[in-house]
Amino acid sequence: MHIYFSGIGGAGIGPLALIAKQAGYQVSGSDKQDSSYVQYLKKKGIKDIVIGQETGKIGAVHHRNPIDWFVYSSALTKENPQHPELLFAKDESIYTSKRAELLNRILRDNKLKMLAIAGTHGKTTTTAMVVWLMKELKLPISYSVGAKLSFGDMGQFDKNSEYFIYECDEFDRNFLEFEPYMSVISGVSWDHHEIYPTREEYQSAFRDFLGQSKYSILWQEDFDYLSLKSIKNTTVLNTDHPDINNIKLAGLYNRLDARLAIEAVHEISKTPISKLIEIMNRFPGLQRRMEEIIPNLYSDYAHTPEKIKAAVSVAKEVSTEQGKDLVVVYEGLTNRRQVHMQDDYKDCFEGVDKLIWIPSYLAREDPGERIISPKELIAKLSNPAIATAMERDDQLKTTIQQYIDEGAIVVGMAGGGGDSLDEWLRKQFTEN
Repeated sequence: MHIYFSGIGGAGIGPLALIAKQAGYQVSGSDKQDSSYVQYLKKKGIKDIVIGQETGKIGAVHHRNPIDWFVYSSALTKENPQHPELLFAKDESIYTSKRAELLNRILRDNKLKMLAIAGTHGKTTTTAMVVWLMKELKLPISYSVGAKLSFGDMGQFDKNSEYFIYECDEFDRNFLEFEPYMSVISGVSWDHHEIYPTREEYQSAFRDFLGQSKYSILWQEDFDYLSLKSIKNTTVLNTDHPDINNIKLAGLYNRLDARLAIEAVHEISKTPISKLIEIMNRFPGLQRRMEEIIPNLYSDYAHTPEKIKAAVSVAKEVSTEQGKDLVVVYEGLTNRRQVHMQDDYKDCFEGVDKLIWIPSYLAREDPGERIISPKELIAKLSNPAIATAMERDDQLKTTIQQYIDEGAIVVGMAGGGGDSLDEWLRKQFTEN
């Protein structure tokens, strides 16, 4: 079967394309623009990727090798309900679906149990940590994680595996398409306001997700936030658990994510907690989670208040340990998100010595909403004096280089994909 993935460079679609290829399907796809993710997939053997999502380009792929299944991301129809690739697929009577339907088929055909990690923040790191533990225990697994790993591919299918480890996204209610064997909730706070107009709708979706899971693990704070009653087969952890002190990873939020991952792997493998902590203390990290691009320049993925605070906590531990100032360059993810969270920025950057705020990364925007400027967002901070509004240009590059030369640690925090601050930093500071 030939499967064509539209938006193949995305963090959700890309790993699934890898999994499908390893599971024996023929795979091709497209993306709006070239990116490091697209190049990564090509290096992993998915060569038939076209840049530009036009009728003629998908038509050429279909002519060379007829497409049986057209898989698209949730963003596709939200950006353009009349997307040319989707219209082409329907005109050619090609079967179409979002990614969840294909993944459920792979799970069903291979009798895999899903271990789903969901949450507003921390799910990518927690998923990667579960994968790390399982690999170190030499247990065969299949998985999908939305970031590049130094210890494996973003997506993997192993025909001998019993479990499928999945970063289960709540955007477009995607996570409600699954009935996990076990779910792990990494942290919950209202997000994706265009999908969930009220906080209660967001909380209700998580309650439904937990109700669809056979077993669940979450923090007491999230149990309370979701107004949960007693749930059968649910493990509720406290953030002051003494085991957390034995986890030596930088950043409190990383240690909390690690504790969740350890609990999940302990429950399915029965490996002693002490041994799992020992393994976790060797966790090598993942791309865009305090990832060092060049000496003293890091990239981190952060775009909600909780993620920003988590990223700052890790960066501050690193800078304090080295006796260096901490400089953050921040790029918000989407203007529509800024509309809802602008008043929540107040104390997000506490502990940062200097903050540079650049214009938001725009995607799936509401054309009726005014673009909020960095200066307006800076004014919402409890200490706006630390912040400066700048553009992503040569002056910004010069400023960053000056801070690095002066011995500061500079961390770029962003949430976008292709053409985000993360990619800009890599191009400016690693390519000659």
